[in-house]
Amino acid sequence: MSGTTERPTNEPSQPAFDESYDVVVVGTGAAGLATALGAVDEGLTVLLLESTEKWGGSTSMSGGGMWLPNNPLMRRAGAGDSRDEALKYMEATIGTPSASASPERKAAFVDGIDDFVETAERFGITFARAADYPDYYPELPGGKIGRGIEVKPLDSKILGTWWDSLLGAIPIPAKTDDVWLLGRAWSTPGGFVRGAKFVFRALGGVVTGKRLTGIGAAWSTAFGKTLMVDNNVPLWLESPLVDLIVEQDAVVGVRIMRDGKEVSVGARRGVMLAGGGFESNPSLREKYQGVHGSPSGNPGNLGVPIQVAEKHGAALELMDDAWWGASVQAVPGGTPAFIVGERSMPFSIMVDKQGNRFANESESYVDLGHHMLALDGGEGPYWLILDARHQHRYLRMFAMDPRANKAMKELGIAVKAKTLAELGSKIGVDSTAFRTTIERFNGYARSGVDADFGRGNSAYDRYYADPTQRPNPCLGTIEHGPFLAYKVVLGDLGTKGGIVTDTEARALRSDGTVIEGLYAAGNNSASVMGHTYPGPGSTIAPAAVFGVRAARHMARKS
Repeated sequence: MSGTTERPTNEPSQPAFDESYDVVVVGTGAAGLATALGAVDEGLTVLLLESTEKWGGSTSMSGGGMWLPNNPLMRRAGAGDSRDEALKYMEATIGTPSASASPERKAAFVDGIDDFVETAERFGITFARAADYPDYYPELPGGKIGRGIEVKPLDSKILGTWWDSLLGAIPIPAKTDDVWLLGRAWSTPGGFVRGAKFVFRALGGVVTGKRLTGIGAAWSTAFGKTLMVDNNVPLWLESPLVDLIVEQDAVVGVRIMRDGKEVSVGARRGVMLAGGGFESNPSLREKYQGVHGSPSGNPGNLGVPIQVAEKHGAALELMDDAWWGASVQAVPGGTPAFIVGERSMPFSIMVDKQGNRFANESESYVDLGHHMLALDGGEGPYWLILDARHQHRYLRMFAMDPRANKAMKELGIAVKAKTLAELGSKIGVDSTAFRTTIERFNGYARSGVDADFGRGNSAYDRYYADPTQRPNPCLGTIEHGPFLAYKVVLGDLGTKGGIVTDTEARALRSDGTVIEGLYAAGNNSASVMGHTYPGPGSTIAPAAVFGVRAARHMARKS
């Protein structure tokens, strides 16, 4: 479709644009693609802009899950949930630490879930429930199990040539709830069955000539196919934002770089900033967070849209925070390996550089990251210690590549030893502290009760654990060698601070007034989740919901 229009000669005060559309979207992750979907549903013309040579953003690199309480799939399955329970849980976990996490914004998120899901389904996108995945604090008021949904694995050939430029385009038909069972594929009956199903699913795609893909790549494939293939929405790659175009205090377009020259694009209904966080910008991280971090998000997330919006008066919040977690240190030329299930399986323990435990190893990744920051500012290093039984029974997602394993050993990121004393010496922890920590932990493992940090008390802790391990599925003694230690650093899935927005994703000034024509969602905006992470997919879900809400609001504008 062509979005170009001629400016009437009787409107000399309005700038002349090289091209114009109803909606201009900066960024191609979940927030950007959902905004575009909402715009198409409203009959609006829309342009997608991507600053890098690859589209999809951190969404396409992710697990692809969305935490959507009281969603239509739950109701169809008879899974009990309600608006009131969702809001009660969000209040219990999030509170109101910022304007972005106000009661009104939390309600807007919950109230926008049906519209997002049902709109996507009308366009042929098929979702599946992660029925066994708990909220991250399921024991709190309103907590549930099974609120997460994702795009079902699908044939990526439907994207045509757009697949070639999708970031993280890996043809693996995995689902979110495959991961926790595949981790123990050869140690538990449930894991074996899931492993077999996964293999047959993959082989079925090969036999039928399909290039099946799942998780985050499936999310981007489904929405990309709907937009760029089915509805001819233009997507311009390598077209970074330079500035906003403002007329009479309203944003009316953008200036971008394309093919080596500056191009102006008009936006009759609005500009959506959905260009990700600033995790890959060391100077901004140092300025706002005091750490450089080890991000696992899109390397193209440099924070430019946030800086541009601030220049035009947008208020910022939560800039000191991120979607923190623990990562195995990257080898040169590689990326940090964000670890989740591996640290929750029994026969494992995490210690700091002195050799002491400092947190519940099975807790949510954001909580673990905050504990690292509280301990020593995230300086580290920390160590994930594995008994031989962990190494033999469970899959380590970060140790699948033999070349990377060799490099980790050579660089001291992976350290092996026959005895715990030898291991402690090799990784440089205090021998007395380390020995005391292991002995104390082993006592907890035998009794089944972690008296220090409560590991295994929550249903979330036990989700990634081994149900055959008694008496606590998260706890196993560290006593059988050879022992293996991995150097762990403070990691993240992206930053969560950005532009303050209202219930319709409109950008706000510090006095609460609206910047007309400017919208923000995803990690360009300050998160509705505040400083925490209520459940699986708490990044993608609000990005998508507020993207559609923004498009609806733009459509209502005269």
